[in-house]
Amino acid sequence: MFAAENGLKGDPRLQGISEAIRVVPHFPKPGIMFQDITTLLLDHKAFKDTVDIFVDRYRDMGISVVAGVEARGFMFGPAIALAIGAKFVPLRKPRKLPGEVIAEAYELEYGTDCLEMHVGAVEPGERAIVIDDLVATGGTLSAAIRLLERMEAEVVECACVIGLREVKGQCRLNGKPLYILVEPRQIDNCC
Repeated sequence: MFAAENGLKGDPRLQGISEAIRVVPHFPKPGIMFQDITTLLLDHKAFKDTVDIFVDRYRDMGISVVAGVEARGFMFGPAIALAIGAKFVPLRKPRKLPGEVIAEAYELEYGTDCLEMHVGAVEPGERAIVIDDLVATGGTLSAAIRLLERMEAEVVECACVIGLREVKGQCRLNGKPLYILVEPRQIDNCC
């Protein structure tokens, strides 16, 4: 669900967040309208508003784990975790974590990828949210959910700053709700 459809309709923070995201046409390949959140991170107010909206949503939900998907989930996840009194668990690409890990592969448009998590980072019964910057197909978030559930965590919801309208029709990932702040921006008069 989009934040504007869940109590934040007309909230000026959402417009500020959307406007702070730079759109880079044809990156990393022709036809892609890349949603660059680095400009959001440079805008103190928009960055704070982004974190505050997520914190307001999850503060009273008994969340003990904020799992961030590499790499851009790492930019929002720790701040949210600190504010709600939860731990931050990084979900990383292969061979980035030292020590014993568990892994979950997932399908991409052309090939596969994998997320890894330290064994013991999550305890059975812990309530978790998964955070990332953008959801398009939901493949990465689905892998994150499976990874956490293999450790017997209860995944409460997935949260993304940006979400494609097509994903909204599903509204679920492996049966889990999806909370999105804004839709991707387009560029007027783009090439």
